[in-house]
Amino acid sequence: MNAFEAMEAVIAQRRAEPMEGSYTCYLFEKGLDKILKKVGEECAETIIAAKNGDKDELVGEINDVFYHMMVMMNACGVSLADVCDEMDKRAAKIGNLKQFHVSDHNT
Repeated sequence: MNAFEAMEAVIAQRRAEPMEGSYTCYLFEKGLDKILKKVGEECAETIIAAKNGDKDELVGEINDVFYHMMVMMNACGVSLADVCDEMDKRAAKIGNLKQFHVSDHNT
């Protein structure tokens, strides 16, 4: 089991068996709007960390995004396997350039 699978399992367990004092349980109690707000906040903090060029800060913020995204995924019924399956499909397309529609902006 890798770290993402372990995180997914803990998040699922916290949702199924709430524990007092658990931040994950707090997010589920507050609902999807709170979870989505945290995803947005963490994405913004990740962007700032990248801009600031501090690798350690960036790694921490990326982990915060991953965690909150996985809470969101659980709340929305999306599994890590679902995401990995889609990534596999997209990886199979690497090298196949899409044809872009070119429009004439002068007309």
